[in-house]
Amino acid sequence: MERNNLYPIFLKAKNLNVLIVGGGNVAEEKLTFLLKSSPDANVTMVSPMYREGTIAMANTGNVKRVDDIYKNGYLKDHHIVIATTDQPEVNIKIYKDCRSQNKLVNVADNPPYCDFYMGGIVTKGNVKVAISTNGQSPTTAKRLRQFFEDVIPENIDDLVKNLNIYRKTIKGDFEQKVEKLNEFTKGLVEKM
Repeated sequence: MERNNLYPIFLKAKNLNVLIVGGGNVAEEKLTFLLKSSPDANVTMVSPMYREGTIAMANTGNVKRVDDIYKNGYLKDHHIVIATTDQPEVNIKIYKDCRSQNKLVNVADNPPYCDFYMGGIVTKGNVKVAISTNGQSPTTAKRLRQFFEDVIPENIDDLVKNLNIYRKTIKGDFEQKVEKLNEFTKGLVEKM
């Protein structure tokens, strides 16, 4: 049986510089996904053309648009790169350029050329759940996202905030605090 060996992390996108190469439908989808999850993300887009929806969305966030074709120099000062052009040879060049400069890269809809995938995300206040299908089925990730949006209670953020307050009152070393929190919260899963 296959297994998903990806390591999930939650990035502070406002502390990173993200480059999206392309301005079409896929670029707009990636920008939408990024800004929905991290509205304060620092994004630069490079493309000779942009969809109207992309321009409107870019104007609402911290998004800089550059009207140009991809050049290796655009990678400078960027930590994460998302290639969305409709030219496979350009996307592969972007991938190779990123690999040679140790930059994380995602070539849209081309798993062999991805260091990471942009999966489904459910956000309710401080609670965020990310879903990955290991690049195999974005549609399944979308359906799972819809499922979790329905089953995670709307008041989950109140619970998180209250547990944080309680956590600060617990005495003892780290291990004792974890033990007390585990005991206190073990019934939560059964209640949901």
